[in-house]
Amino acid sequence: MFDSALRPLIDPPLNSMGRALARRGISANALTLTGLLLGLGAGVALAGRAWSIALALILLNRLCDGLDGAVARVRGKTDFGGYLDIFADYVFYAAVPVGFAVADPANALPAAVLLASFLFSGSSFLGYAVIAERRRLVSTAQGEKTFYYMAGIAEGTETIAVFVLAALRPDWFVPLALGYALACVITGFARLALGWRQFR
Repeated sequence: MFDSALRPLIDPPLNSMGRALARRGISANALTLTGLLLGLGAGVALAGRAWSIALALILLNRLCDGLDGAVARVRGKTDFGGYLDIFADYVFYAAVPVGFAVADPANALPAAVLLASFLFSGSSFLGYAVIAERRRLVSTAQGEKTFYYMAGIAEGTETIAVFVLAALRPDWFVPLALGYALACVITGFARLALGWRQFR
């Protein structure tokens, strides 16, 4: 919901940092893989109830996720880079709820519901992107992406806000997870409705 509004604010500093990293020979894929490891580390830290470390790793993961695209825009975007980026994102989105589930058995069912909602929303998103590519649809509302990005009330900004808040207040995980799962389901149904109108 807020991704497109934040792009004009976050893109200039990210692009500046991306150009500096590209000059030093750092590749976009290296940043993506670093972010992937940081995201997995966040899940492990959450499982061990190391909340502050988990919070730092979540934020560093997102920084890498922003920087890999900035570097790719300098050094040249590749299809594999775009594929690797979305793969790493979804691993991260799974690692955080799993970490909370391991940390406290009371979190297990809400974490499972949240993961299921991610699958529902994500499949509606990726399925739409496949057909949009076939029809040569283009959108830059979410910035320059490898494939078509659909808007929704549950996007990257909202997901990170929930993860950060949960790391700051682990005792709020259950209502945060269930509330955000509902937002993801609503987003998924909205995308399905858009797909039905667009592709039928």
